[in-house]
Amino acid sequence: MDLSVPSHANIKYMIEGIKTKLRMASGAAMQASAFSLEQYEDIHDVYDMVISKPNLSISEVEAIVSELGRLRKSS
Repeated sequence: MDLSVPSHANIKYMIEGIKTKLRMASGAAMQASAFSLEQYEDIHDVYDMVISKPNLSISEVEAIVSELGRLRKSS
């Protein structure tokens, strides 16, 4: 998968990867459809950081979830 190309499929792939890495119990709360292509670069940056770390501290997980919440489309 070429993540350098912004697409909804790539956003879905990255969000699913982040949810898996964070072991989110309520992954349904973070749907890929809640994110806009306008936020692609920011989501990609978060994805790269999350995937590159072997372990995440509780404070890092909280900061990541907070950042993703900020990036979600306002409904």
